[in-house]
Amino acid sequence: MESREASPSAYAGITPDSLFLVSGGARGVTARCVIALAERRRCRFILLGRSPRLGIEPAWAAGCADETVLKRRIAVDLREREERVTPAAIQRAYDGLTSSREIERTLAGVRRAGGDATYVRVDVGDLSALRRALAEVMEGEDAISGLIHGAGALSDKLIERKTGEDFDRVYDTKMLGLENLLQCVQSDRLRHLVLFSSAAGFFGNPGQTDYAMANEALNRVGTLFKRAHPACRTLALNWGPWDGGMVTPELRLLFRERGVRVIDADGGARAFVELLERESDEVQVLVGDGLGPAPVRPALGPRRQRIRRRLTLEANPFLRDHIVGGHAVLPSVCAAAWMANACEQLYPGFRFFGMDDLRILKGIVFDESLQPEVALELEETAREGDETVRLRGTVTSVTLAGQVRYHYSASVTLLRSLPDAPFYMGMDVRADMHARDGGDLYADGTLFHGPSFRGVQRVVNASVERLTLRCALPPLSDADQGQFPVQAFNLYVADAQFQSLLVWVRLFRGAASLPVGAARSEHYLPLRFGETYYVSLEVASCSDHELTGTTTVHDAKGKIYARVTGARVTFSEQLNAQFVPAMRPIAGPAPRAASQALA
Repeated sequence: MESREASPSAYAGITPDSLFLVSGGARGVTARCVIALAERRRCRFILLGRSPRLGIEPAWAAGCADETVLKRRIAVDLREREERVTPAAIQRAYDGLTSSREIERTLAGVRRAGGDATYVRVDVGDLSALRRALAEVMEGEDAISGLIHGAGALSDKLIERKTGEDFDRVYDTKMLGLENLLQCVQSDRLRHLVLFSSAAGFFGNPGQTDYAMANEALNRVGTLFKRAHPACRTLALNWGPWDGGMVTPELRLLFRERGVRVIDADGGARAFVELLERESDEVQVLVGDGLGPAPVRPALGPRRQRIRRRLTLEANPFLRDHIVGGHAVLPSVCAAAWMANACEQLYPGFRFFGMDDLRILKGIVFDESLQPEVALELEETAREGDETVRLRGTVTSVTLAGQVRYHYSASVTLLRSLPDAPFYMGMDVRADMHARDGGDLYADGTLFHGPSFRGVQRVVNASVERLTLRCALPPLSDADQGQFPVQAFNLYVADAQFQSLLVWVRLFRGAASLPVGAARSEHYLPLRFGETYYVSLEVASCSDHELTGTTTVHDAKGKIYARVTGARVTFSEQLNAQFVPAMRPIAGPAPRAASQALA
């Protein structure tokens, strides 16, 4: 590319006639910038995105913003249209509705600002489709005067765990997308080229090798383009993390630990407009703080923490779906989740990996004897270099008589980085004579769980040696998760693992059962609500009243998400009457059999 001298009037201003082509422009951070530019210059935009635009919303969705209510209405709509009602189908419909709403809000925001915007659904990685789509929308239009490339993708994981598909998806969205966009415009007529890069491209960031490479490549292309087209205002904006962009609560905590300020959404949009209008030859611009390396945590000796929590039914709506013998009972996996999440918060930079020697000493029953304040005590018991921390957790309460009551205990393992997920060599997802619909298990009293915990979709196979379930977590709002939100530890997945033991006991012993503990658990990968997975149980031993086994959560190809070794349940035919399906009352004294089993 040849370099040419820029004239004094090289930087043409942005007017209402300016037409910007914007990738990723109808949602998220890019949409904020588009609206801010429309407010300043009342210009025109062609917004490109892959999400569908619904247009007129279904009548059942109009005016409803509550996630839980919307998902219930989606389920009703699917049922009325005689389509299969599954958590995955509900989530897909919900995601489509919310993304369409965001697109409509962006278009309306541009119009309110005095600008004009057209949305085009297309994948910028498909050159032929992009050319066809632009030919249709550009008929009768002047040439595009500005290009804003904001599309991006993430696939964060350590480099040794990345695949070629991960790299292609992240890199091609940035680089192949830009190449295709530039082939669809007249480069010599561009007055503005803005590339949404990232501070990760300059500083690097753990888990983002592909993202860093893609963004640094954008920086280089921006510099080369400027040399070839000096009259074009060319910017490669190396954004720091945006509040409301791809920053999750966990990332926000990490950035705070590293002293990185998150960019305010309105402030970031203003900075975008000001930089675009500035007359400067500077191409690569860092906006916000750099990422920098994570601080090295100083060595600490043994430490002890005591955390108190007041438990109520009102604060935890999901408990109404976990009732035994007429009383709501705190799932033991809630105590495990509390320990795992608290440990991660105490040790920033470490991640929850496993739990040993989980003991259910006396379950928490929401009856008239419950003292609502419970305490979690955590004590560091071991540290292996800078990579591993182990802690012992105990959950207790104090009775009216002043006696300490021990409820749960376990040892928690934190790691700097999680190992690769192994594969389950004993996987068998072939159906056999025991195959049946999972809904039957909740209807006939095999399982007592209400809707929040009904993750079992189907019994795939069963024998005296093993059992396989196909599962998917039902959608559950943050409000319904109450004081035990899904974070480091997904308690609903863990509960389905214990449900596999309950199903086996009912099939082969004709009795109901309740968990009493587990020797060891390992957690490799997270599972989201709506994702399909399998739980495979391998029976280790079974006495007259206790079953012990290994439960493995895996996908259809055998990749392991989590595994529990030495999971134990106690069973008795006396418990059968307490596993009453559907909604149960939660007041009155607990029946004797249930009280004894939970003690």
